Amino acid sequence: METPAEALTRDEFTLTRWRFADGSALAAAVSGSGAHLADWLPWAAGGYTADDAAAYLRLTHDNWETGRAYEYAVRVGAELAGGIGVLTRDGGVELGYWLVRGFTGRGLITRAAAPLIADAFRRGAGYVEIKHDELNARSGAIPARLGFSPARKETADPDRAPACTGTAVVWRLDRP
Repeated sequence: METPAEALTRDEFTLTRWRFADGSALAAAVSGSGAHLADWLPWAAGGYTADDAAAYLRLTHDNWETGRAYEYAVRVGAELAGGIGVLTRDGGVELGYWLVRGFTGRGLITRAAAPLIADAFRRGAGYVEIKHDELNARSGAIPARLGFSPARKETADPDRAPACTGTAVVWRLDRP
């Protein structure tokens, strides 16, 4: 598959490829969202530091260069609102996302996911999957709104966040 655009702009938000200069904003956004993120995301549990942000930004750079994943900062105006990424899988992609607490409940991730899904299909993906813990109803509402169907449940990674059950719901949308 070809490489996606490094930036996508919509009326109310911009998706931009993560840059090393985003480190301090990323660390502040994640640490400022506390339990909101840490309950569901193991990488946010136990605090999130500037070193964590730097390591993540190195990883996203390497992933982009190798085609393993294409990860974006979600910005509303000048504010970092969260992150969204397209992870390459065999024959398709997996979409992951998170939002800073103050930006939830606005449909922002649903609107940000739509162009990435369309672009993944344009670039040749046969399917898009979204996974979330079975108790994370807010995260599960996103694929439902986007027309995905529940495909299966699977055992999640043993390294999981405190609110997670260890069972992930996998939603799937096949290429039209």
